[in-house]
Amino acid sequence: MEYKISGKKVKITDDIKNYVETKLGKLDKYFENPEQFMATVMIKTDGPNQVVEVTIPAKRMILRAEETNKEVFAAIDLVLDKLERQIRKNKTRMSKKANKDKVVGLTIDFEVEKEEKDTTKIVKRKDIELKPMSEEEAILQMNLIDHDFFLFRNSKSGEIEVIYKRKDGNYGLIKEK
Repeated sequence: MEYKISGKKVKITDDIKNYVETKLGKLDKYFENPEQFMATVMIKTDGPNQVVEVTIPAKRMILRAEETNKEVFAAIDLVLDKLERQIRKNKTRMSKKANKDKVVGLTIDFEVEKEEKDTTKIVKRKDIELKPMSEEEAILQMNLIDHDFFLFRNSKSGEIEVIYKRKDGNYGLIKEK
């Protein structure tokens, strides 16, 4: 796997770079051709904490994890654990015949020491009427119903968009290209 390691308010030393490459190199066993993948690693400072974000785009799928710790090396360890857990947890979903073409490049025939039972399922379905509104109105509606996201039709563009609350307290917007 190739690595693009950058820092925001943090100097990326050779020790940090080598540690990231060694740790994330353990993920190679989950990829059929790991040399075709690029892991983007962002290390930044948030007050006294170090935040490590890792994004690995694969075809039709993105592996992403973020962890915070006072020590940068501990945050790297935690983010690796989170990525491995994501892959193991979703192994059964990825191995279903209908999903095999969606996870091209990811190998799903690896052994897991302790199989994590997949207990997730859709427990509620909801039909909603999408009313045209501005982004500000959508934020207000989302906060009124105390959700982390809100689906709405943008009154300016007419497109369906999702507004969501980020961990840093700000908001994000998702819309189709």
